[in-house]
Amino acid sequence: MLSPTAKNAHTIGKELTWLSKVIDTRIKLYFGKECDYSNVFEVPMPNLDDDASIYARIVKHFNMSFQERIMLTLSMAPHINPQILDIFFTKNKTYDRIYTEFGGLKGRYHSGFLPTGETASFILAGNDLEERIKLIELFKPEHFFFKHNVLKLDIHRSNEPLLSSGVEISDEYLTFLTSGKPYKPDFSTKFPAKRLSTRLDWSDLVLDPHVLAEVSELSAWLEHQETIMNKWGLSKQLKRGYRALFYGPPGTGKTLTACLIGKSTSLEVYRIDLSQVVSKYIGETEKNMANIFDQAENKNWILFFDEADALFGKRTATSDSKDRHANQEVAYLLQRVEDFPGVVILATNLKANMDIAFTRRFQSMIYFPAPNVEQRYKIWTNTFEGKVKLDEDVDFGIISNKYKVTGGNIINVLRFCSLSALRRGSDVVCMEDIQEGIKKELRKEGKTM
Repeated sequence: MLSPTAKNAHTIGKELTWLSKVIDTRIKLYFGKECDYSNVFEVPMPNLDDDASIYARIVKHFNMSFQERIMLTLSMAPHINPQILDIFFTKNKTYDRIYTEFGGLKGRYHSGFLPTGETASFILAGNDLEERIKLIELFKPEHFFFKHNVLKLDIHRSNEPLLSSGVEISDEYLTFLTSGKPYKPDFSTKFPAKRLSTRLDWSDLVLDPHVLAEVSELSAWLEHQETIMNKWGLSKQLKRGYRALFYGPPGTGKTLTACLIGKSTSLEVYRIDLSQVVSKYIGETEKNMANIFDQAENKNWILFFDEADALFGKRTATSDSKDRHANQEVAYLLQRVEDFPGVVILATNLKANMDIAFTRRFQSMIYFPAPNVEQRYKIWTNTFEGKVKLDEDVDFGIISNKYKVTGGNIINVLRFCSLSALRRGSDVVCMEDIQEGIKKELRKEGKTM
């Protein structure tokens, strides 16, 4: 039995052969050479009716037209069979350069021809101006190519002609249409986000009952959103997706809560690295955010923005062009967050730093307070007991009453105590180790015991 990769390779091979014939037909017709066809649309498309490959299923799912299938195959060609585009290196002898109408880009490392919107327009429309204008529809936000992040024009500079931009298939669809495996992006400059996971469970999270109740509302949305939006028909009244703000002191469980929501609902959680997103260069922050949201669109991912006030903070009074641009960035981010169909969680230590335009659009605003005495006792016992050997002088009751620390601090104390015990050649943690670890944690925050 053929593997998904083998099935896809067989189908893609047929599509590439077809694309090659269509290109050959267009060039012959364009330059008035003898040709078997009078129009490129006469070149028969491969029949995928009985094709069980994932590639064929995607084509049939979107009911792709002749033009759409050409566009998809063209976007894949540089990745898997770049030589079929070498014909576009043909020079115009009059001007000693390649033909303008062929479009195309030269890659930084790739020596082959990279197709642009102009290349697609030449293949499918030739000199037919009406057909060329119609093809622009394939790159609009309403088209499934864009809505489902299949492919797009990689527009870098707004003053360049639209179709001069490269036709790029998304990493997600390139992976899926070749290997048949779902795409899970790795951290990179194009996707500055890291997938979060945890081995802990809800029983390990110590929160006030009212905080857990508010968190359960978000989980309930993930479980019942299909019923609410579609079966109950509330999609006209309610915005897609869910936006939540977690705020409170560091180390109080905001990140762990996001991980556990993802774990309990079998959804991927991605933490956005804001240091890689925010740029001093005009337009770069928006572009970086667009890369994230475009890849996350329709994935049912949970996007987690830690220390979100760095990006979603209050807008400033407009006194110069920098202020205007910063405010435009915030407005753009606000729109992308509001339009995202999945869950967006923003976490911050200081709610007061958040822009009011964001906060009034959240479905949930959940305060994670520092743990009280009883909660601290539970966190100490959950963290230490059964994990390490404890000396008889260790009393978590005294520790909980005396030291106001958070769960994040306590995890760090556990690491410190383990190392301290091992350094003195012991496998037992004593009270002095714990107190020294607490002292170290408090010093980080400028506090003393």
